[in-house]
Amino acid sequence: MELIQHTADLSAYLAADDAIDHHHPLVRGAAARLTEGVANSYEYARAAFEFVRDAIPHSQDCGDLRVTWRASDVLTLGTGICYAKAHALVALLRAEDIPAALCYQRLCDDEGGHVVHGLVAVRFNGAWHRQDPRGNKPGVDAQFSLEGERLAWSPDPACNELDYPVLYAEPHPAVLGVLKAAPDRPHLWKMLPDAL
Repeated sequence: MELIQHTADLSAYLAADDAIDHHHPLVRGAAARLTEGVANSYEYARAAFEFVRDAIPHSQDCGDLRVTWRASDVLTLGTGICYAKAHALVALLRAEDIPAALCYQRLCDDEGGHVVHGLVAVRFNGAWHRQDPRGNKPGVDAQFSLEGERLAWSPDPACNELDYPVLYAEPHPAVLGVLKAAPDRPHLWKMLPDAL
């Protein structure tokens, strides 16, 4: 699949905003800790991915009812759903001047409908590479990779699942809107977008 930048200006994929607040001291501090012992930006990107995937549990997996959407809040509270974890990873990557984008999939949900799933794309060697920091669990084994995707799920077109090819510099409004409006995760689960 060819990934398409929503904006041609690569600097947009290094910018900060309300959700990707990579200038926040907590994000900067986490980035500084992750740079210790890594030799290059590739190793840093892998370390940041593994940190978000493994050290910040997906709130559904751990039963956390709080809803986070700002990267600094994800790092502070140590929880988030796929979208929030993607915001945290993008912020950590941009904090070290690595271009990063938000991207999405449409997948089947447990109730027979569909839900939008959040991913990250990182730019290395002139190309974008999608990553899934959602968090592993039985049946999910997402890995950092620039050599072929190792995402949590592969869409099944027969079930009307799909990969959205667009790479966003900011969270998609449909995603950010529900995160900001939800008082808790059970409420959020009823509001999740089923398409972009």
